[in-house]
Parts: sequence; structure tokens; C-alpha cells
Amino acid sequence: MAIITKITTQQKNQDRLNVFIDYGKGEEFAFSIDSDILIKFQLKKGMELDDFSTMEIQYQDDIRKAHNLAINYLARRMRSEKEISDYLNQKEVDEPVINEVLHKLTAQRYINDEEYALAYVRTQVNTTDKGPDLIKLELKEKGISEVIRLQALEEFPLELQIEKASKVTEKFFQKGSKESLKIQKQKLEQLLKRKGFSFEVIHIALNETEVDKEDDEEMEAIRYQGEKAQRKFSQLTGFEYQQKMKQTLYRKGFSMELIERFLAEKEENS
Repeated sequence: MAIITKITTQQKNQDRLNVFIDYGKGEEFAFSIDSDILIKFQLKKGMELDDFSTMEIQYQDDIRKAHNLAINYLARRMRSEKEISDYLNQKEVDEPVINEVLHKLTAQRYINDEEYALAYVRTQVNTTDKGPDLIKLELKEKGISEVIRLQALEEFPLELQIEKASKVTEKFFQKGSKESLKIQKQKLEQLLKRKGFSFEVIHIALNETEVDKEDDEEMEAIRYQGEKAQRKFSQLTGFEYQQKMKQTLYRKGFSMELIERFLAEKEENS
């Protein structure tokens, strides 16, 4: 039978205690524990411990340490259950201990995936230009279930999605571009899709936002793209030159009517 011979406070951490035990061969350091564990098990000098009691004390102390880690992690912001589990895994906490900590935190209402998901959606809606599909994916990565994700995304109704997508659209076209309107719209659609908006919302946002280019803006764009193409095909002449220019500019989203106007303009100025 092991006997506790001494309990001392750690110098660097007053809440941690070192327990020394005599296993029959003299006093030696056995383990360290949290002060709350000392009180819970009523440990004191001269107390006898069997192997089971020693393991249970150390197991409860591991839970206490992991719980403190989780509380500190939660102090920065709300976390999902999976985020806390992943964090404790990174700290090399054993799975049974993690499960005990998660159960305790849930009972204490420190973690609640439903509340977390609602708060996450509201924050993303208020501070970012992300669409619901991207937010839903991020919640999935944080371990939030499908049912809870769908419930939380009710905070992001269709009207608000259209408003967000329209603002992205307006900002996109304010930048100006040397590309055709068709190519710009394609790039905008790709951008909105990456941000997590559905095709339905993208279509509505494009229709509700004034994105038509003035003739002179589109002409300026084709001149810019046409000059680049002309340098590329400068060694060609006649029909072959005309065809290559038309193919290139058509693929860049310009109408055949505008392409013909550009080529006629170039011919007049040559």
C-alpha cells in the first residue's frame, strides 16, 4: 500500500500541488494535482492509496486540466463542440478525457451548437459579403449538424441574400474593366458563386443591378483587347488575319457587330 508522505505547493503555480508517496522504498514524487482535486479526494499526509485510487485521482486531474484548457479557449469567443474537441486533441488530451470535458461543458452551457450556429450566421451576415452556401459549408467544417445549419440559416432570408449579392455586383462594376461586358458578367457570376450565393440569387442580383455598358465603354474595351490581339497576329494578313481577330475577340465576349466596327475602324486608320 502506498502512503502519502508530503504534499507541497508548486512554486510557479500556486493552484497545483506535488504529491509525494512512499511505495515501501522511501519517499518519491508521485504526481501533481489541482487544488480542487486535493479537496475532492480529501488527500492528506499519511493517507493510504491503492492503485485504483491513484489512477482515479490522476484521471480526474486530467479532466480538470483539460477543462481549464477548454475554458481558456472559450474565453476568446464562442466555439462549437467540434472546435473544442479538435483543440484538446491538438493538446494531446486522451479521448475519454475529452468526452468527459465536453459533457461537463455542455451541462454548464459553455457550449451549445444551436446557439453557436445562430450567432455565427448573424455575425457573417452583419460583417461579411458571404452567401448562405459558403456559411453553411463553414458551419459543416465546424461540426454543426445539417439540421442545426438549416435552422440557423433561416436568419439569412432570400431578400437579404439578394441585397448582399447586389452590393457585391455594384462594387464589382464600379472598378471598371478593359474586358467585354459578357466576360465581366461571367467573372461576376463566378465570384458570387464562390462567395456562396445560389444561381437564383445571382440571376436576380444581375437583373436588379444596372450593369449595361455605354457604347463608348464597350468600344474602349474592344480597342484594348483588339490591340493585344493585333500584336499577336501581326505577321498574318488578309482573310487569315481577319478570322483570327474575329475568333479571338468573339471568345472575349464581344458581339460580331462590335467586332466588325472595330476592324473597320482599324482598316480606316491604317
